[in-house]
Amino acid sequence: MAHDLSSTRATTTGCVKYAGLFQDPMLEDQLPHSASSDERRRYASLEHAAADICASCPLLSPCLYRAVVEHDVAGFVAGTTQKQRLEIRARLSVKVEAEDLDTLAGVARQHRQVDHSEVVRLRSVHPDESLEQLARRLGCSLSTVKRHLRTERRSPGARAFGDQQLPTQCQVLAAHAQLNGRRAVREDAAA
Repeated sequence: MAHDLSSTRATTTGCVKYAGLFQDPMLEDQLPHSASSDERRRYASLEHAAADICASCPLLSPCLYRAVVEHDVAGFVAGTTQKQRLEIRARLSVKVEAEDLDTLAGVARQHRQVDHSEVVRLRSVHPDESLEQLARRLGCSLSTVKRHLRTERRSPGARAFGDQQLPTQCQVLAAHAQLNGRRAVREDAAA
């Protein structure tokens, strides 16, 4: 019996289909105040096109949630700029550390000194990994990982890993809508 792959194949998202737009260097950062009017028009055009693509994406809600709550990413993601995601995080009291991509990828020098906060952060990012896996990622011994985690548990005010009160997806979407509503009012006033 032949299996029809077309029915199980995921549709390609707009950010993949239009990767050139989403990876345009101009969308990576906010425009400087010294940007020319041509640069501002081009940026606005790119941002508008990317926002329209994101708005029609069936994965917008989970993508926005992950970009606000789980990962500090650059560029235009889930219909938002990095500055907008920072504003949403501020409204929701969410703190997301920048990813240490080398550590997350498991690229580490062997026998190097490991920072306490690095061990704690990596544990919170990968709560389901074994301590042995974390030690391999960090390039240190299992006993080093255990010592740092034990110290963290004993510190005053210590919380369980991943114990930050995270907002729900609905709360993130509401904060995004409030931010967009405020922006729309400013744009209407400027017109």
